[in-house]
Amino acid sequence: MDALISGAGLLADWQVIVALLVGSIGGVIIGAIPGVGAAVAIAILLPATFSLPPLVGLTMLLGIYGSSMYGGAIPAVLLNTPGTAVNALTTYDGYPMTQRGEGRRAVALAYSASFFGGIISIIALIALSPLLAAIAPMFGSREIFLAALLGIILVILAHRGQTFAAGMLAAFGILLHTVGLEPVNYTRRFTFEQSWLASGVDLIVVVLGLFALSQAFLLLSQPDEQPQTTSVEGSVLSGLKELWLYKRVATVASGFGVMMGMVPGVGEFTAQFMSYTYAQKTSKTPEMFGKGSPEGLIASEAANNAVPAAAMIPLLALGIPGEALTAMMLSVFYVHNVIPGPQLFQNQMDFVMALYLALLVLNVLVLVFLLFSTNILTRIIQVPTRLVGIVILLLSFVGVYSLRNSITDCAIASVFGVLGVILKRLNLPLVPIILGMVLGGIMEVKLRSSMPRVKTPLDMIDRPIAMILFALILLVIALHIRTLVREYRNPPKNPDTDIHATQGGQQ
Repeated sequence: MDALISGAGLLADWQVIVALLVGSIGGVIIGAIPGVGAAVAIAILLPATFSLPPLVGLTMLLGIYGSSMYGGAIPAVLLNTPGTAVNALTTYDGYPMTQRGEGRRAVALAYSASFFGGIISIIALIALSPLLAAIAPMFGSREIFLAALLGIILVILAHRGQTFAAGMLAAFGILLHTVGLEPVNYTRRFTFEQSWLASGVDLIVVVLGLFALSQAFLLLSQPDEQPQTTSVEGSVLSGLKELWLYKRVATVASGFGVMMGMVPGVGEFTAQFMSYTYAQKTSKTPEMFGKGSPEGLIASEAANNAVPAAAMIPLLALGIPGEALTAMMLSVFYVHNVIPGPQLFQNQMDFVMALYLALLVLNVLVLVFLLFSTNILTRIIQVPTRLVGIVILLLSFVGVYSLRNSITDCAIASVFGVLGVILKRLNLPLVPIILGMVLGGIMEVKLRSSMPRVKTPLDMIDRPIAMILFALILLVIALHIRTLVREYRNPPKNPDTDIHATQGGQQ
């Protein structure tokens, strides 16, 4: 309780309040504009947050992270165009409801489900804090190394159908981390006698290139579009109470979001599809799913908004990010010498509680803002895509240059921007590269610090938590191999795929 009161005191600072307002409202606006998304916005803002106090910078980024999905639901429901990638499932039932003339009802359900999922996950986060504070000190260098290894394996295996590509991209990220001076003896690695590589490849430069510049290049290379939408008639507030009729679906979906958010590399998509499948199987009208089912819309939005708070658990307790956005936030911790992990829960519990309370206030602010601004946001959606691309391009280069006043960094970011475009065109994931850089760094440091106490390979797992983590690694790999064997023996029968394959062969 003392930590909670102290955290509330930290949150009461006017700078933190302003950062929370800017982050939450800005996140909604950014999420509502198709083609931008939280990853692009956070990547652009990262250099600016380095000069702010740690709580202020993190609160702003958390605001964008937690609120962008609210905004992303607006074009998903009204335009059949998800504002962010995780709102794609919302289009399945949200847009058919709009076509039936129930746009106001669909928007209200999306808002209320998102709010419900967010609040449930924060309550779970606060409730788990004492347990995390007790368990976190049990993690030494070996345990964190194994946890990071498990995280990167889960990230790779989460990309079903692209496992090999995700593994290669994660390995590329690990390789990028090794460029420059190594952290113990300060010898040069992979610099090839080039002085500009001595300082290594900066994570933020790569993030801005892969996410922000690549998106700008794509928007500028595509035909200019100006999405058209209609206003929402009537008060959205009157539709919020309808969530009570579907409280079971909302609660279960939020639970899936919390569970999946805590597992590195899984995230919103898995939580959404699990909750959507549950809702469909337990619904009295399963035939309505995909045709405008309120239960499907609620399952999608409650699940994806429950993930951000839960994703903070591995980040704060172990210093291990589960996806790209929390990996970006980790860099803010490091810049301010606030190291997530066991020591953070022991020495700065008030700081942790302040972040939790910021997430709680964020959801309230966003809901109140959306109740009175939905029609204003529908006008913002109509911004021409090329104008959005130019703004992203300019802000990205300003952010890259401000890091070290280096034209070389701008050139490196441009290279990664082109790489990002190529990967997006090939429908390959960007996240494994970023997590490879972050988790690769964690694995190297923890492995080196644990080696003096390791005489044989079995010494790495001679403690209970290390043994459990190692067993989980083996179990995850074994289950994946089992799935591959099953798919090989019983290939899924897809008539459409077979037709396209036949046509391709005939051509």
